Order: sequence, then structure tokens, then C-alpha cells
Amino acid sequence: MVLIVVAVVSGALVLGAAWGIYGSLSTKTEGFLVALAGGALLLSVVTELIEPSVEETSLLAAVIGVAIGAIVFSVVDYAIKEKMDSSGGAGLLAAITLDGIPENLALGVALIGAGAPEVAALAGSILLSNLPEAAGGAKDMASGRSKGRVLALWAATAAILSLAAVAGNVFLAEASDTTLGTIRCIAAGAVIASLATEVFPKAYRENDYWTGIATALGVLLALALGELGGG
Repeated sequence: MVLIVVAVVSGALVLGAAWGIYGSLSTKTEGFLVALAGGALLLSVVTELIEPSVEETSLLAAVIGVAIGAIVFSVVDYAIKEKMDSSGGAGLLAAITLDGIPENLALGVALIGAGAPEVAALAGSILLSNLPEAAGGAKDMASGRSKGRVLALWAATAAILSLAAVAGNVFLAEASDTTLGTIRCIAAGAVIASLATEVFPKAYRENDYWTGIATALGVLLALALGELGGG
């Protein structure tokens, strides 16, 4: 079940990339979808990662974990964007992978001791996030580059992120609830930082005032997925 969920979520990166490279995606539509996915992921991070972690550890531990995750993501993101050549394949792959590792690590950890329905909101939100992110990123990257090479780069990224999710699930299977809760909060902090610095600014640039509506719809969609999972 873990492999199926991970394959579907990471496969969305490849499908999204193919859509962006070979399909038709207007800037307005892309912005709307990115905001929709961001809203869904934001709620899922809180309800599926942070809230359960508070129950397993403490509010203070959760706060510290989220703060660490956000700080680490921001520092590494700055280093990649400002110090590396993001126009090259290595820089692009590093930036894309950095965005996805916290989500997939969190997914792998969340699946420990739980069936797929119990993590439907998180998995569904990551899938929704991956599709427009990959479509928009691949579309930009394909400008002036080989389309086949760009698609291969996204496929490699999907493979790396799949390994991150499986590793989180396998190597942390025997970890205590306190350790798992802390890791979930660190991953959640990184995802929140990614939403604040990458997702929502991009959505607003491309679809301005519809971004708020799309984000609210994303939150409601994640809420619906959570209710289905809980049922």
C-alpha cells in the first residue's frame, strides 16, 4: 500500500511535467491550480502532521519542530537560489527536489501504522500540489531546452522523492511516537516555508486576485478529503 500511494503521488510529477511540456496551460489557469493545491496542502499539513504531533509530543516540541523545518528550508533554498547556477540541470534538480523532499518524507512517516484512507488528505493534497507545480516548472524549463531532457529531469526527481518517502516509512518504522511527531513537525515547517516563498507568490503573480478564492477552495477540498479519510 505504501508503494502504491508513493507511486501515485510521485507519478503526478511526471504527468504534470508532460502536461506542461507537451500540453496547453495558460498562465491564469496555472496560477489558479497552484493556489488551489497550495490551500489544500496548507490545511493538510496542519491537520495531518502538526495536530497529531502535538498530541504525541507537546505543543512546545511541535513549535520547535516547525520552526526548525522552516529555518532549514529557507536557508537551503537561499543557498540554492542565490549561490548555485539555477539555470543548469544540477541547480534546477536541487531546487525541485528541495521543495518535494519534506512533503514526501512526511507522507512516508504518516503512512507508518496507518492505512491509505487515514492519510487520504495528505496524499491527495501532495498529488494536487505536484501536478500544477510540475506543469509550470517543466513549461518554464522547456523554453530553450530539449523537451525530452526536461521530462527526464522531472522523472529523475520523481524517483528521488519516491525514495525519500519510502526511506521515511522504512527507516523510521521503529521510531517512538515522540520522534515521529518531531519529524512530522520539522517536515511540516519546511512545507509551510515552501508554500510561503514559492507557491503562493507564484500563484498571485500569475492569477492575482483569483488566488484567494482558489486557496479557499483548496482548503475546502482538503477538508473534504480528510472527512473521507476519517470515515
